Amino acid sequence: MRLTKQQQEIIKQVLLKHFGKGSELRLFGSRADDNARGGDIDLYIEPELRAADDIVEARLNALVELHLALGEQKIDLLINRKAGTVLPIYKIAKETGIRL
Repeated sequence: MRLTKQQQEIIKQVLLKHFGKGSELRLFGSRADDNARGGDIDLYIEPELRAADDIVEARLNALVELHLALGEQKIDLLINRKAGTVLPIYKIAKETGIRL
């Protein structure tokens, strides 16, 4: 995993604060690969929140807080609220991602 322990803790604290303590969090993509270089921070979330409006608000607030804490980096939040269409990327992120 190409995130420092401090970055991992910041991400975990911010996302659990906004999406609920029972949320599942994973880092996937190039930052999960120790041999890769560069890349954005790709995060997969199964939120404790269920209402779409609450999730949208949590996403916006979490991104603002993450950018303030980590600096200007590309951060992608993939949110699987387990309601509606199951996208193939959810399976890939969950299977290849590293739990935070």
